[in-house]
Amino acid sequence: MQANDGIDPICGQGGARAREVLDLVSDKWSLYVVAALGQGPLRFSQARRVVAGISQRMLNVTLRRLVRDGLVSRTVAPTVPPQVTYSLTEAGHSLRLAVQPLIEWAFATVDNINTARSAYDAQVEDRE
Repeated sequence: MQANDGIDPICGQGGARAREVLDLVSDKWSLYVVAALGQGPLRFSQARRVVAGISQRMLNVTLRRLVRDGLVSRTVAPTVPPQVTYSLTEAGHSLRLAVQPLIEWAFATVDNINTARSAYDAQVEDRE
């Protein structure tokens, strides 16, 4: 990464590829699924229970995208019925480690954000 005239590289023209990768994991569910699989391999139904609030369809879409992007592996056991297990790949584990500080920041900051929102909302209500 090189600085480009004082502009963060992700914002410049050369950041398109990096933004594409960041877009893959910045949707609503990808990081939750990666975090869940960081605890170990899960079957679909287990992942659905662990990732609170995700619908069956969104879990399916998210897992397919993560498998396609090489962050999650899908293993089908030759049983009747077939047993499908999802687990993080090496790239998926590296993603989990990379976002761990962000997750910790979110937990540490959530109360401050709620306080700021309440103060802002009170000011907006006073103006109306």
